Amino acid sequence: MSENKIYGINGPVVTVKGKTDLEMMEMVYVGNSRLVGEVIGITDDATTIQVYEETGGLRPGEPVFSTGSPMCVTLGPGILTNIFDGIERPLRDIESVSGAFIAKGIDVPAVSKDKKWQVTLKVQEGDIVKGGDIFAECPETAVITHRALVPVNISGTVTKCVPDGEYTVDDTIIEVADNQGKVHNLTLSQRWPIRNPRPVSERLPSQKPLVTGQRIIDTVFPVAKGGAAAIPGGFGTGKTMTQHQLAKWCDADIIIYVGCGERGNEMTQVLTEFSEITDPKTGKPLLDRTVLIANTSNMPVAAREASIYTGITLAEYYRDMGYHTALMADSTSRWAEALREISGRLEEMPADEGFPAYLPSRLSEFYERSGYFKNLNGTEGSVTLIGAVSPQGSDFSEPVTQNTKRFTRCFWALDKSLAYARHYPAINWNNSYSEYLGDLADWYRDNVDKDFIKDREELCAILAEENSLMEIVKLIGADVLPDDQKLIIEIARVIRVGFLQQNAFHKDDTFVPLEKQFKMMQIILYFYHRCQEIVARQIPISKLTATGLFDKLVKMKYDIPNDSPQMFDELKKEIDAKINTILR
Repeated sequence: MSENKIYGINGPVVTVKGKTDLEMMEMVYVGNSRLVGEVIGITDDATTIQVYEETGGLRPGEPVFSTGSPMCVTLGPGILTNIFDGIERPLRDIESVSGAFIAKGIDVPAVSKDKKWQVTLKVQEGDIVKGGDIFAECPETAVITHRALVPVNISGTVTKCVPDGEYTVDDTIIEVADNQGKVHNLTLSQRWPIRNPRPVSERLPSQKPLVTGQRIIDTVFPVAKGGAAAIPGGFGTGKTMTQHQLAKWCDADIIIYVGCGERGNEMTQVLTEFSEITDPKTGKPLLDRTVLIANTSNMPVAAREASIYTGITLAEYYRDMGYHTALMADSTSRWAEALREISGRLEEMPADEGFPAYLPSRLSEFYERSGYFKNLNGTEGSVTLIGAVSPQGSDFSEPVTQNTKRFTRCFWALDKSLAYARHYPAINWNNSYSEYLGDLADWYRDNVDKDFIKDREELCAILAEENSLMEIVKLIGADVLPDDQKLIIEIARVIRVGFLQQNAFHKDDTFVPLEKQFKMMQIILYFYHRCQEIVARQIPISKLTATGLFDKLVKMKYDIPNDSPQMFDELKKEIDAKINTILR
């Protein structure tokens, strides 16, 4: 038993007096209840520990137990479909042991030790293996094959293999002898420190978009696979709803959803929805390729800080298998508030709005772990990070939003007025931006259409022009505008309502393939150019509005099914017929 004794307790912060044998960032067990903690500060006369569980009832004089290892998570089959708390404790298993509330010091393995997996070996005796190589496979769910990886610090010759068959996560699958002759027993599971990024062979440029089926994202503000995006918005603007849509429809192989400090009822909704939704890509339950990390606002605040790192470590693990992963962090503001609370208890010097001075570096550490990579085993994989930010009062000048902008290249600014007007996704096209367009231009040209980027730029130019015209309209009204400017306002309305606004409850509009997105954009711009011919001949714009074509274009997202792109040609003929009638 360790001689380290608790001296002081301040919420989740525990101090041990005098010199100790503990190391910085070491995982420890605190008190007789063996609460999970992490060493975050060491001086000559005291050691500071951050406890990831409720410290009520803890007393000075209780022991602190050393583990000799950093804060780690277990990686192995059984992660997918599971629901964990911020330090990777399985909540379903905990419920079966301790009921509706998490008992103090409860120790439940992250992945089942009893379940047997059908293992297929990928190596044989005599093979040379190195860190990151795939040595076995097993079907983790109906849609995802789990690839067991050689730990990164092990390399050598395979000296023994088991035959293909059923094994638990603790059974030895192969034995590897390294250059010093030491034999390592490799199982289906391994441990990894959550604050250390997993190594890769090479960082590759992000040149493919994460296709989400949401028009304002895919067409106007795309994010690359391996990119990082921020969704800032005040209360009720639809951050969680937008992330739900992305989790359901984006073309990532694995979804990691981190509910960080969110309300319990929101996480309940996520659990319920994801359990019932059929994955459109596979026809199987969406949960088959999803991991949920639920760290609600009533859970210990220190575990909220760890939940982000737990999520990104799981994402990197599946990336190393050659999968494309997407991590939804909802919300990084609650994570920053946990940093602020712990920093206050440590009596550190506060910076802007009380946040610690190291907030920017912690945010950068998190977002830098995104990317498109060549893995150690030669496969390619990516981690895309989408972080929601909850600025108080929708004030985007606050520290978390401003620092997040520094480390992300995609910014989807949610607007309260759009949300209250039932315009979803409530992404404000004037305040949002994506810096990935240049990287993705070649992909759009080769896989969608050579005119895609040109048409997208024209679409955005019309919206920008409408924005400046609306300032004039507010002052003197729309009646005094010339017809060419009235046309801009009418076409911009079609773009806003017919293209940017999307209905998550409509079978054809909840997910729109890129081909249909392009054709919708193309037909709107074609109609705009034909209308310009009318205006150039000084024919009143009222004749155009009388044709009903503006409303028809607004409704085409519902009227033209996703699998019937040929109907756009019929719409184009109808536009030509009505415009030619006016011109005659």
